[in-house]
Amino acid sequence: MRTFVYVDGFNLYYGALKGTPWRWLDPVALFEKVLQPQHEIVAVKYFTARVSGTTGDPSKPQRQDAYLRAMQRFRPEVEVFFGHFLSHTVRMPLANPTGKRRSAEVVRTEEKGSDVNLAVHLLNDGWLDLYDSAVVVSNDSDLAEAMRLVKRHRGKQIGLVTPGNRGPSRQLLAYADFARRIRANGLRHSQLPNPIPGTNIRKPANW
Repeated sequence: MRTFVYVDGFNLYYGALKGTPWRWLDPVALFEKVLQPQHEIVAVKYFTARVSGTTGDPSKPQRQDAYLRAMQRFRPEVEVFFGHFLSHTVRMPLANPTGKRRSAEVVRTEEKGSDVNLAVHLLNDGWLDLYDSAVVVSNDSDLAEAMRLVKRHRGKQIGLVTPGNRGPSRQLLAYADFARRIRANGLRHSQLPNPIPGTNIRKPANW
């Protein structure tokens, strides 16, 4: 069964990888373990955005770049698609207001575009009949409509893989033919080689 895997990169990172030693992840190896043997993984589409360094962690962009290059170099099935970050100032209520001060201005940074890009690719690839089964790796309920359309109008099998221990979105489950979880043991046994063979790309030292 021709299978495309659509990965919401930030959902995967914050749901299953952050704070673990398993961030040097081989996504193809992972999803070969998570999915049933009848799934032939033709493509893994990975949706993310470029991070920026901070005063406390200026090397974040270098670590991300090393990982994305390693993943694509070792696994030609993987394609990476970029959204972007948008920062703006908003006024938010204080959790513990004091005196007359009830709110404060804060800078909110949001990742934009990845969910839209994932939905568009899921729909377009389905209409082009590039897959028999599409596996959505996310817990973002905004993707439910794209899953519904592919399932209803193209008759494709839809799988849902939820990162971490959170319960899956009910909106996504409504259109999933099957659901799986990503667990720590699967991550542990699905790591890229270090270094990537034939390259000087290495796992970041503090990973």
